[in-house]
Amino acid sequence: MLSLILLLIIGSALVYISKFNFVPVDLNLGAYVLSDIPLFYVIVGSLLIGLVLSYLIYLVQAFATALTLSGKNKEIEKNKSEILELTRRIHQLELENRELKQLSGNEPEDPNAL
Repeated sequence: MLSLILLLIIGSALVYISKFNFVPVDLNLGAYVLSDIPLFYVIVGSLLIGLVLSYLIYLVQAFATALTLSGKNKEIEKNKSEILELTRRIHQLELENRELKQLSGNEPEDPNAL
């Protein structure tokens, strides 16, 4: 519903602009000259070209951001796997430490010890 209202407002603004801007003008595009084009078409064309260019710039920026996030996600996954491997190694060392203590017969006397 909001998009319909917005579309009606934009359409009304374009009709208002076109009502007073049908004066024919010459449009110079480098070496090319287009003559007797209504000023309204030049205004709307400029607006559309600006919107398209800004959307293309946005797409390039979004693509660069996606690539950056992809690199960060890979780094996070690498760090997670490293943490998992270190946790496994700590557990193995704790088991080995416990076995060595049992073999030597030196159990800690502290009841609060782990």
